Amino acid sequence: MINILLFAHLQEALGESKLSVELSDVTVAQLKEWMEKRYPQLSLQQIMTAVNEEFATDTTIVKSGDTIAFIPPISGG
Repeated sequence: MINILLFAHLQEALGESKLSVELSDVTVAQLKEWMEKRYPQLSLQQIMTAVNEEFATDTTIVKSGDTIAFIPPISGG
């Protein structure tokens, strides 16, 4: 099971701040694709990803027990 943390507009779009999914041994890119198919209201193309509190690339492998954070771009001034 993979634990997913959602922030800002992603959290608002799903009405949830945390999800758990039955996936394992997938890349971050595959996880994003799976999420967008399951939750079409999400767009994860410009989202930064952290795996176990470390920034990750789309080729990072996600395993069962990992915690993934999808972090939207931050702006402000």
